[in-house]
Amino acid sequence: MAVILLGIAVSVLDGTVVNLALPAIVKDLQSTASQAVWVVNAYQLATLALLLPLATMGDRIGYRRVYLWGVAVFTVASALCSLAPSLPALALARAVQGAGAAGMMSVNAALVRLTYPSEQLGRGIAINSVVVATASVAGPAIAAAVLSVAQWPWLFAVNVPLGILLLTLGVRVLPHNVSAGAARGRLSLLDVALNGGMFSLLFLGADMLGVRAGQAADPGALLTGAGLIGGAVVIGAVHVRRQLGQARPLLPLDLLRIRIFRLSMATSVCAFCAQTLAYIGLPFLLLDVWQLTTVQGGLLMACWPAGVIVAAPQAGRLIGRHSGGLLGAVGLAVLSFGLVLLTEAALHAEPPSLWWRLLVCGLGFGLFQSPNNHTIITSAPAQRSGAASGMLGTARLTGQSLGAVCIAAVFAFASAHHGRGPLVALALAACFAGAAAVFSGLRVRKA
Repeated sequence: MAVILLGIAVSVLDGTVVNLALPAIVKDLQSTASQAVWVVNAYQLATLALLLPLATMGDRIGYRRVYLWGVAVFTVASALCSLAPSLPALALARAVQGAGAAGMMSVNAALVRLTYPSEQLGRGIAINSVVVATASVAGPAIAAAVLSVAQWPWLFAVNVPLGILLLTLGVRVLPHNVSAGAARGRLSLLDVALNGGMFSLLFLGADMLGVRAGQAADPGALLTGAGLIGGAVVIGAVHVRRQLGQARPLLPLDLLRIRIFRLSMATSVCAFCAQTLAYIGLPFLLLDVWQLTTVQGGLLMACWPAGVIVAAPQAGRLIGRHSGGLLGAVGLAVLSFGLVLLTEAALHAEPPSLWWRLLVCGLGFGLFQSPNNHTIITSAPAQRSGAASGMLGTARLTGQSLGAVCIAAVFAFASAHHGRGPLVALALAACFAGAAAVFSGLRVRKA
């Protein structure tokens, strides 16, 4: 389990750890800020495009093998990043690094399922959720610590000994996939390309709509973002049509025929949409409207993941004793209530009281996340654990993209810089969290 947790920690960390170093990278490699964004985007795009294909490969050739190959690629790419002589070379190495991270992320939950006996699986998923929540907010702090004593290439170089340690231990201790070989076969390159194109266009379009268009109020950015999402919809329609006719589809739509799996996915999409709406809207409220410093805003925002870290282990202990649908519904109701409290604080300009309201949101999100992930993983057949693991990431991506599109629409009609836009975004987030609670409640079966 230590190998699995260290792998998911470094793969999540590397998605954000480089952000703080972008100014230094621009200066050293003599590039521009707009070009440097691709150091971040290349990693995320490669991860998203390969998440489901590698999850499918895990079902076919074994989760252990996909994970170890992912660690190897990630380690080599990290070394290449630290030695990159130019920004294009760094972006290319980051894309390769993202491919390695996809190998670790895609089968993460499936390996947890193989590692823990069924009666203790909830605890394992809760620990995994805590590590992900911690790593997702620890990137800037770790980057600041490294950059205070070394240059930016060391942000990537430190991954090399960690990768070697992961490979050494992983070969010895990672469990073999007992169902490997049950679904052997070659992946269609066309399906992989369609899957990558769909998620890449969706990510780029949502990023442009939700972040750049919201900040700059640029009609051209709005139009381009909408066009990219439109392209993703067209490619997605072709992709889905091809997948419906396959017995073991790369995009596991067959799992959506399972009622509890379908409801759990809808719950996750709505919950991550609510989280994204709040995460994008709050910085505008804190920094632009209330004129807080970056440090003050960052400390306040950290209260949300702190709540997740507190609640997730408790949720893990409750899994198996109580219905996952009930736990999720309660957690999401708490999240919705917390978002209503944030909206009320924004309406009355009460920044000192935000910390405990954000903590309430985190507690609710932490209570929902582990039971929901447990349900998604265990409601799929054991031989499809890799596909279910990949769908976890897909639900998160879909929810985040939907949230980015929603907040772009909000900022198009209500200014992001005068308080009204963030206020509407928080209210809309509360509505999505409420919808997620309803979906989760529908999973509760009558005796």
